[in-house]
Amino acid sequence: MLALLAGGAPIAHLALTKAACAEPARPAVRSSAAARDKITLPRSRPAAVGTQEAESGDDADVPALPEGFRGLARGSGEPQIPGLTIVYLHPLGSPADTNNWRNIIVHQTEGPAGSAKSMALGQAQNPTKRGVMLWVETDGTVYWATAETAITTHGDGANRNDNKYIDNSKTYRNVIKTNSIGVEFVGNYPDVAKPATRAQRQAWLMLVRLLQERYGIPTENIYAHNWIDFKDNRYCEGCELATLARKLAYQPDKQASGK
Repeated sequence: MLALLAGGAPIAHLALTKAACAEPARPAVRSSAAARDKITLPRSRPAAVGTQEAESGDDADVPALPEGFRGLARGSGEPQIPGLTIVYLHPLGSPADTNNWRNIIVHQTEGPAGSAKSMALGQAQNPTKRGVMLWVETDGTVYWATAETAITTHGDGANRNDNKYIDNSKTYRNVIKTNSIGVEFVGNYPDVAKPATRAQRQAWLMLVRLLQERYGIPTENIYAHNWIDFKDNRYCEGCELATLARKLAYQPDKQASGK
């Protein structure tokens, strides 16, 4: 999905002088409201030559869920899940007070490695613009950009009805921005067919279960962008990542999540 910057310029026009890869994953530091207003995030540094290319072909291991995972997933504030690095640009509230999220849509932004932070910052400053709630850097760092009640603009209205990838009878005009969480993976510029890095896939296998548990979303409600929308014919956006998530077959505790 072509995400737009806060100023409205296409992602392809991002200045390529930005660092090639974000800093290695490390726990996010809690901050005061005043500090968060300044949105000081981990600085990035250039990656070693060939690092991302080498990672792209490796299979990700399914990370084991930590003890007390269900409780952690439904926490408020800035909950940290062992094995996953999340930088919160907006603290979380109670899952019961969020939007009625029923689906997860996986996107891939045609942007360079190192762009997740800037894209998330733009989303935080203008939550309803074209974009998503969560952005995933090539090193696996997750940026939670918006409040859980904000409706970001992503997807194209679930306009696919040809059953090319899945049965679209249940998704056509139904899996839309008002009921779907968007997760965006950066790094496939200039080659849109470039797969997510191993670090991104590893983070995703933990993140998707966190989102499922927090909002009571079943496995069958995880979708690739291309599965529900007519999209760029050069590649299948989000298909590999959505398939990986569905293979986990994780089912949340719906009673605990209130759904």
